[in-house]
Amino acid sequence: MRPQIKGSTILVTGGAGFIGSHLVDRLLDMKAKEVVIIDNLFLGNENNLEEAISHGSILYKDDAEFATSLEYIFERHDIDIVFNCATKALNYSFMNPSNSFETNTKVVLNLLELQRKNAFTTLCHFSTSEVYGTAIYEPMDEAHPRNPTTLYAAGKAAADLAVETYVRMYDLDSFIIRPFNNYGPRQNYKGELAGVIPITVFRVLNDLPLEIHGTGSQSRDFIYVHDTVDAIVNVFDKLPKGESVNISTHNQVSIKEVIETIAHEMNYKGEILKKTSRNSDVFCHNASNEKLEKMIEFRLTPFSEGLKKSIDWYIKAITK
Repeated sequence: MRPQIKGSTILVTGGAGFIGSHLVDRLLDMKAKEVVIIDNLFLGNENNLEEAISHGSILYKDDAEFATSLEYIFERHDIDIVFNCATKALNYSFMNPSNSFETNTKVVLNLLELQRKNAFTTLCHFSTSEVYGTAIYEPMDEAHPRNPTTLYAAGKAAADLAVETYVRMYDLDSFIIRPFNNYGPRQNYKGELAGVIPITVFRVLNDLPLEIHGTGSQSRDFIYVHDTVDAIVNVFDKLPKGESVNISTHNQVSIKEVIETIAHEMNYKGEILKKTSRNSDVFCHNASNEKLEKMIEFRLTPFSEGLKKSIDWYIKAITK
């Protein structure tokens, strides 16, 4: 029997990060008994957990890639459920491909081994739309071939296979949620690992030229982070073990349109530079969320509304 979120002790790996910290807030709202977080703060930020920690969440500033770090936590907390959000940004795989792959595989293998030894009951593993690569057909459903184009995505695809195989071998209660391109408050806006929306806002605020790589026609299925978290907690008790589900908008927006919309919203009149396209850049993401919508009622924030909320949050965060 899968435990309910309410009343459970829950571990969130990568819980100080963008999606993870929003998930932590929601778990607390749902009256989880205790929410424990492990995050090495590679991109996660303790500020993202300010409210959660004030409500009793416990943060371990440690690395889930080390089995001993996880074992330490499991010795001190009677964990029922694990949400595995731990990863490193996709762009990092262009700088350190081997470590990017290792992070995405080692963490989930550590967790699956603990689950196999009955350390906890249920694993909700976070995959990524990047495992699909560029769309072979549209919209991309869960049966779409996995064709990763980066070591980040290859590590994520390998992690998915590990989850599916452990379920077949050991009958574990593990399943996979596959968020598409999340945006919203708390996404990193600093440096080379920043997402396209926050880094564009950052550039406008700092009078830096905006950048479009390639033609800008490459598309993404952008979904507001609060919608993703809603979907995760609502599908939690419905998705069968061993299965995966896309969390997406069933729509797509080009990178060029995103950047030009931000420029318009922020009254930017400066230069938009055309940069060379990046190797292995996925060209098209347009996902099917049909499977998800058969299981839950799914409210989506319109992209224009979510983008405005995101811009407002970044203006406050960057200029404070």
